[in-house]
Amino acid sequence: MTHRMLSRFLRARDGLAAIEFAFIAPLLITLFFGTVEVCNALICRQKVTTMAASAADLVAQDSTISGSQVNDVFSAINAIVYPYPTTGAQIIITSLVGDPLHAGKYVVDWSVAQNTTAHAKGASMNVPTGLLTVGGSVVLAEISYTYHSHTTEMVTGPITMSDLFYARPRKGAEVKYTP
Repeated sequence: MTHRMLSRFLRARDGLAAIEFAFIAPLLITLFFGTVEVCNALICRQKVTTMAASAADLVAQDSTISGSQVNDVFSAINAIVYPYPTTGAQIIITSLVGDPLHAGKYVVDWSVAQNTTAHAKGASMNVPTGLLTVGGSVVLAEISYTYHSHTTEMVTGPITMSDLFYARPRKGAEVKYTP
C-alpha cells in the first residue's frame, strides 16, 4: 500500500504551477521594482542635466541680471525637477572672466547660489580649453541633486547626481550682476 501511495504522489501534478510561481514570484517582483527605480533615477539624472543647461542659458540671454531675476531663474530651475522634491537641489551660477594678472587663467566675476555656498569673487577656476575668447566671459551653472528612492533607500541609499554647463553671453562680452 505505501508503494502505491508513493508512486501516485510522484505522478501527481496538482499544484505544480502554484509551487513554481511561488519560487519565481520574488524574483519577478524584484526585477519589476528594480526596473522602475532605474528608470526613475535615469529620468532624475536627465532632469539634473536639463537644470544645468537651462540655468546657464537663462542667465546668458541678458547683458545684465538682477538679484530678483536670479531668484526667478532659481524658481524656473526648481520647476524642472518636478515631481522630485527641490529641497536637495544645490545650484551655483557663476560668471567667469579672464584673469588680468595671469594669461590663460580664469576668475569668478560674480557667483550666486541656492542651498549651498557661492564661489568667492576673484577665486581662480578651471575652464575647458578654447571655451573663452580673449576679453570674453562665460556663465557656468553647477547643479548637485541628491536622489532619494523610497523603495531602494535601504539597499543603495541616496544617490548624488551633479552636472555643469557653460554658456557664452549672447548680448555682450559678459553678463553683469546687480544684487
